[in-house]
Amino acid sequence: MPARQAQSLLYAEQPEAVAAMLRPHLAAGSGAVPLWRVMAQALRREGLIEAAARLQAMVVAATPGDATARFELADSLLLLGDFDRGWGEYAFRYGLPHTSRIGRKILRPRWGGAPMPGKTLLLHAEQGFGDTFQFIRLARAAAAHSQARVVLEVNPEILSLARRALPEVTIMCPGEAAPDCDAHCELLSLPLALGLSLRDLPGPMPYLLADPELLNHWRARLKNLPRPLVALAWAGRPTHPNDANRSITLAALAPLANIGAHFISIQKGPAAAQAAAPPPGMCMTQLSGEIADFEDTAAILCVADLLISVDSSPVHLAGALGRPAWVMLPSLPDWRWLMHRDDSPWYPTHRLFRQSRRGDWDGVAEAVAAALRQQQAAGRKT
Repeated sequence: MPARQAQSLLYAEQPEAVAAMLRPHLAAGSGAVPLWRVMAQALRREGLIEAAARLQAMVVAATPGDATARFELADSLLLLGDFDRGWGEYAFRYGLPHTSRIGRKILRPRWGGAPMPGKTLLLHAEQGFGDTFQFIRLARAAAAHSQARVVLEVNPEILSLARRALPEVTIMCPGEAAPDCDAHCELLSLPLALGLSLRDLPGPMPYLLADPELLNHWRARLKNLPRPLVALAWAGRPTHPNDANRSITLAALAPLANIGAHFISIQKGPAAAQAAAPPPGMCMTQLSGEIADFEDTAAILCVADLLISVDSSPVHLAGALGRPAWVMLPSLPDWRWLMHRDDSPWYPTHRLFRQSRRGDWDGVAEAVAAALRQQQAAGRKT
């Protein structure tokens, strides 16, 4: 019963109440595993990631065959930057009930990092576009370590960008007739195979390039707009399981108005319609209807002076292109942004703006606005 009540409080976004309710049941250091598990979830929601990870490790020790428990531990370890332990636990992600059906069923061993000269290694994208943009940087390292012929499978939307970045790699789309391979590896399993540590990041930058013809097109399209030119995206993919935690409305960015920047909306999806009525005083050009694919987005990001965005695929595309971005993050971000820092080891050109407390997007918008004013003032002085 306590576990069920605690879970209900978690769904109601009351992690502090969960912790208060469960402490008496766990004070003696004993208690049922489900209670420890919910307690860890509550501590995590409070931002107490180290304490949560300790409890999650206890749960994994008690139930080593529980893939969900191991994935929850991985999430916390990676968020803490503990890559040595985190990547190993992250390998359990396709044992979860809701992910097992989307994992690739390839009747070849998963590559573990050993050399395999003269053989073929199939790398394949997984999860979202942002994940591919972030981890495609490791394809060349996989080729060097494996000494194999590398074939990379990516979604059609990313195909041309990948081919331009990796001309020496055979790149294909899902559904195409893949060559017979001797081993395979998901892009997000490469860190484990390669033993990736924080010291190895960011690697060679940039590692994606915009299309030269589209660059010329967008330079001409945007040349008469005033500078600084700030690309803006305020919502991620609505079907993302964490979208409610990471997306906002354009209205929430009202503090950015009247600063002197000209904004260009690169927002796609249902939220793009909000650009038709930006906050008062916000000068905006809506480009959403002109953006056909990520190639257009890449070229726009190379023309714009800055991207301001929530955690979504354009942020990772900008980082891969070596373009500056200011990323607005919830108090409990995705693991790749780590904790308690305003920079990213993955993307040296990025600056992170975090909620100081859960749900406080107003504070984030004010902090971004203050930084933009400061940047504007510095530009005028020079």
